[in-house]
Amino acid sequence: MKPKLNWAEQASLMSSRGLVIEDADACISFLTTHNYYRFSGYARYFQQSPQDGDDRFCEGINFDDIRKVYEADATIREILACQLARAEILLRTHTAYVIAHEYGPYGEYLETAFYSDVDADESTAEFCLHDIRRSKERYILHYKGEDSSFADLPIWSAVEALSFGTLSKCIERGALGELHPKIATSLGVAKAGFAYRVRSLVYLRNRCAHHSRLWNHSVLDAGPTPNNVRVKAKRKAGQFQPRSVMDVVASLDDIVVKGKAGEAVLPQLVERYRSDKIIWDGFVDPRPTADHFLKV
Repeated sequence: MKPKLNWAEQASLMSSRGLVIEDADACISFLTTHNYYRFSGYARYFQQSPQDGDDRFCEGINFDDIRKVYEADATIREILACQLARAEILLRTHTAYVIAHEYGPYGEYLETAFYSDVDADESTAEFCLHDIRRSKERYILHYKGEDSSFADLPIWSAVEALSFGTLSKCIERGALGELHPKIATSLGVAKAGFAYRVRSLVYLRNRCAHHSRLWNHSVLDAGPTPNNVRVKAKRKAGQFQPRSVMDVVASLDDIVVKGKAGEAVLPQLVERYRSDKIIWDGFVDPRPTADHFLKV
């Protein structure tokens, strides 16, 4: 059991491990507004061997060095959150349009038979109804029938009540698996792997929404970014790994730009951060602490 520490003691602990803290008051002030545990997730990459219990900081590492990475990560999350919002609204729009025009705007999209569910315990139709039923929006409640079936709720209204995760399931499984290539065509992007690309956007959006670390994070739910999209992005950003955040950014930009919802954010990130090797490497080449770049 680890003892509780006040903010001054937290700063003292990092100092005892070799972290250079030039302004103790500024460090303590930072810790009062940013959880020490959150900050330590970044600090691990500047320590000797935290995975083995050696929490000593590498020689010469300054508190401000880590804070710089921490703040860059927060700024990048803000930039990506705006781009992800554009993509999410775009996907809601095209999903509603394709379903309405290909399968009808009422009823069918709420039927179990409309989806290619692989697990009987995970019904996409039920996910949709759950999100719709919990909505307090007047434009949703207006269509609530006596049996709460929402049979008259048009798809263009329903998509606004769905969580991004539920929307992703609809795109992937809708029309017995035939919906997602039609939505990709509507957007003007590659059909191959499109549903999995959407899933990666949901993953990234959730990390941004919960203020989770993106720097040196390997994306678990990575989508298959098309090769031509990767090649184009690498001309601007240089090399990046398939499970890096930058790979998802390349896919995100492709969907937003081709869907005419906005401009690419990758050039902005390149201009702002590529010159800082520590920050940039954490986004293009994430590594575990056992093999972090500071010891290479």
